[in-house]
Parts: sequence; C-alpha cells; structure tokens
Amino acid sequence: MEPNTTPRFAFGPRNYRLMFIGLAVLAAGFITMTLDSEDYGEGFLGITLGPILLAIGFLIEFWAIMTRPGTSAPVARDTTTTSTVPSQPTPAAPVAPVATPQAPTYKR
Repeated sequence: MEPNTTPRFAFGPRNYRLMFIGLAVLAAGFITMTLDSEDYGEGFLGITLGPILLAIGFLIEFWAIMTRPGTSAPVARDTTTTSTVPSQPTPAAPVAPVATPQAPTYKR
C-alpha cells in the first residue's frame, strides 16, 4: 500500500496566529514583572499581574498546539500532479482467505 505523499503542515494559520498571540502575552508578562518599582519585584506588577499574564500566555500556547486546524491544507488538483502523486491510495483488491495449513508428512 502506498502512503499518502501529499505534503501537509501540522498546524494551520489559526494555530500560528494563536501561537504568536500567546508569545506576545508571555512577553508582556515578563516585561510587566520587570517594570515593578518595588524592591525585589514585590509590588502588584511583579507578584500579581505578571504571573497572571504568564499563566494566560501558557494557556494560549497550549490551546494553539492542541486545537485542530480550522481548514485543511490545500491539495493540488491539476492533472499532472494528480496523475504522478495520488492524493489517496487506491484500495487493494480483496484477498481470498488462506486455507489452514496441514501438518507436513515426513518420510522416514
């Protein structure tokens, strides 16, 4: 059986958009923690808002990886490509059931 040779990406455009949004939220969380004016980052920005943004960013990244792409990748439909690279393999002919093997007879 010939494997499907049509190239497809693991993620769709929606997944990549969510990944970039998640990276931006993560960056905003780290920057927010560094902007805290209290000693050792013990103010509202460093202890509360920054970690909340980080948790939200990681949740967005997880969602971007786990969600299925909204649309499937485009497949070529021209006659040259479909004749040389089949998008789906042809089903094999049905195989007749094999008879149970009999015990061999040995000559002594």
